[in-house]
Amino acid sequence: MSTALHTVQQIYAAFARGDIPAIVDLLDDDVQWETWAANSAQAADVPWLRAGTGKAAAWGFFEQIGRWKFEDFLVLGLMASDTQVAAEAVVDAIVPGGKRLRDEEMHLWNVNASGKVTRFRHYADTAKHIAAVR
Repeated sequence: MSTALHTVQQIYAAFARGDIPAIVDLLDDDVQWETWAANSAQAADVPWLRAGTGKAAAWGFFEQIGRWKFEDFLVLGLMASDTQVAAEAVVDAIVPGGKRLRDEEMHLWNVNASGKVTRFRHYADTAKHIAAVR
């Protein structure tokens, strides 16, 4: 099993048990979190899809989704190389304000040789995320 795959499996296991510190511990100090050249959800200021650098950016994401009422979160599959893992996931939650967000997403994780995440991105239906905050 690749180091990258093992790291991402640990992350999803920690998420399932609500152990956010364990997730953040698997991130590189300079992790690129949701960094994009152009992203419509970021332009619309969707709070849980904000870009940032470092562990504080990741903490911000988890603080945002910690306010959600999850109906379902399911990782359908993982595809891995030596340095990247793509996860197919289903997210179904009630977000602050009471709107339901159901999305089928891809999560892309870049992992270095030390097993630390250096970049994370959601590939999601940004229109659904924007509608959930409006």
